[in-house]
Amino acid sequence: MNISTEQLTKVHRGGRRALDAVDLHIESGTVGLLGANGAGKTTLLRILTGVLRPTSGRVHVAGHDLSTTAGLSAAKRTLGYLPQELSLYPDLTTREFLDYIGVLKGIHDKRDRRRQVDARIAEVGLEERSGERLAGFSGGMKRRVGIAQALMGNPTLLIVDEPTTGLDPHERMRFRALLAGLGHGRTVILSTHILDDVAQTCPEVAVLAAGRLVFHDATTDLVGQAAGRTFVYRPAGPDTGPPPGAEVVSAVTRAEGTEYRIVTTAPPAGARPVEPSLEDGYAALLRADGATQHPPTVRQ
Repeated sequence: MNISTEQLTKVHRGGRRALDAVDLHIESGTVGLLGANGAGKTTLLRILTGVLRPTSGRVHVAGHDLSTTAGLSAAKRTLGYLPQELSLYPDLTTREFLDYIGVLKGIHDKRDRRRQVDARIAEVGLEERSGERLAGFSGGMKRRVGIAQALMGNPTLLIVDEPTTGLDPHERMRFRALLAGLGHGRTVILSTHILDDVAQTCPEVAVLAAGRLVFHDATTDLVGQAAGRTFVYRPAGPDTGPPPGAEVVSAVTRAEGTEYRIVTTAPPAGARPVEPSLEDGYAALLRADGATQHPPTVRQ
């Protein structure tokens, strides 16, 4: 499943540029789409799914040109989509809801539709709850139903927008485990602002900042953006805060003082170097002297 955008741009009313000349090429596997709120992630996903039209640029999904009616229809047949806000029908059971989605996706053979419903329910681990109404489901269970509906029709492209937002830690762990197994035989785009979701499920990552693609490569290479630049620092005397010019990744207050995890090219005296994490690499990439002033790192 190949996805390609060329100079993709979306300008909203009032002149706000949500996407700015994005060139993105994805071959297969699970790709994390990172960026702060407002970076353009949801706009990009809505264009890839055909929900939104770009202002300019081109989009191809599995060789289909989304600017044409025929291309858009063909691309949608390959697609499964879990939006950030999925409207469920609370009076329907899991089985009834998935059967309804199957009809909407053109699965008209009843036996085939029933077989797919059974398979999707098993895939997301809801066998014991398949006859219960959706109104009584927790947030995590509703997200699992969301994944199940996206998988109806056996799509080769799965797009998931902020799937773990609002979930408690246990539900988030279960959902990550589910997502990790979905990339076999299909392309998965996971959009999130939660770095741990990407670190644990995505071998490849793309980063948007202010509508621009500033990075697209292996997740380990994003971690490497902070190599030799990540330190733990605790002021020796009274806490004067983090050193000027450093990017603060975290701050932990201890009995002996506040300990700062920082990304900087000029560490203060007493700073201890540490191995970088994905969070450190992301912070390094988006520093004012990084992503905004230097060309983006993009896989060729």
